[in-house]
Amino acid sequence: MLIESVFVFVLAFVLIKMVMRYGPVFGFVDIPNGRSSHSKLMPISAGIGIYGAIVITIAFFNSDFLVTHLLTALAIFMVFVVGVLDDHRDTSPRTKFFVIAIAAFLMVLDGTEIHTLGTLFGVTISLGYLSIPFTLFAVVGYTNALNLIDGLDGLAGSISLIILSGLFSVGYSYNDYFMMLLAGTFIAALAAFLLLNWHPAKIFMGDSGSLTLGFVISLLAVRATAYIHPVSVLFLVSLPVFDTIIVMIRRKVSGHSIFSADKTHIHHVLFNFFEGDTKRTVIFLSIIQIIYSVTALELTAQSSETVILMLFILNTIILYLIFSEMLKRQRRMGKEY
Repeated sequence: MLIESVFVFVLAFVLIKMVMRYGPVFGFVDIPNGRSSHSKLMPISAGIGIYGAIVITIAFFNSDFLVTHLLTALAIFMVFVVGVLDDHRDTSPRTKFFVIAIAAFLMVLDGTEIHTLGTLFGVTISLGYLSIPFTLFAVVGYTNALNLIDGLDGLAGSISLIILSGLFSVGYSYNDYFMMLLAGTFIAALAAFLLLNWHPAKIFMGDSGSLTLGFVISLLAVRATAYIHPVSVLFLVSLPVFDTIIVMIRRKVSGHSIFSADKTHIHHVLFNFFEGDTKRTVIFLSIIQIIYSVTALELTAQSSETVILMLFILNTIILYLIFSEMLKRQRRMGKEY
């Protein structure tokens, strides 16, 4: 896969540079608002370059893959298209939800779904007829969770690259070419993207990138449940999951809608903690994700699913308490949210 990786890296870099140059002409530009971390117009939709490079590479080197997994390829394309439309003129959340749900169903038809939650507290939990709705819920939820952490230069790209590396490792360990090809090509494309998105960013990935990445990661994570403990997969892809759970709990406790928009995500709190230093915030969160990803792979080999689940719940509680206290202190100091 070395040749494919080099090819997609170079092609992604070239295509993203083209999006930077010509994208704004067609309206692919991000206008800063109250929740933005930047103060000037920025080209977006680097996801077009990322996705384009991957499709061209797979079609050129592994065309049989697209034929064999046509439904999965169509599912990813649907999510990509709705992301592009959202980058251009704000697609409604309902539309994005339905498109991602339909894409997830196509993924299931192609044979990728969650059949079991493993053995918890001595009981093997088989999903049976709940397998499809649970898979759709997990995929839609995670796709949006990754989209929500795309708030600082280099953050979503770095976290995604780390998670995909862990998923590639699972695919390599179990000789799953499907996982290795998708994870490997996205890793190479993201490496090219980060050269242009690292702070100070020259372009943003946009929803065309973050939604597509979230969907592909959730697709590979679901596939990984066939090889490692389903609960271990939660640790493998954990940071967006922890962030979403913590933010939703905090909003519920404070009496706000769990779907309301604000600047109280983990990266917002840490950004203020590091006094507006984007690079330190992204590096810190990347290290945290590396720790969780490595932990997931180690726990799979050495611990029961019940122990892993208890550790996940404990981590959620600890992170909620830590970041809630940090948020309270920052608000007392007059930080804006």
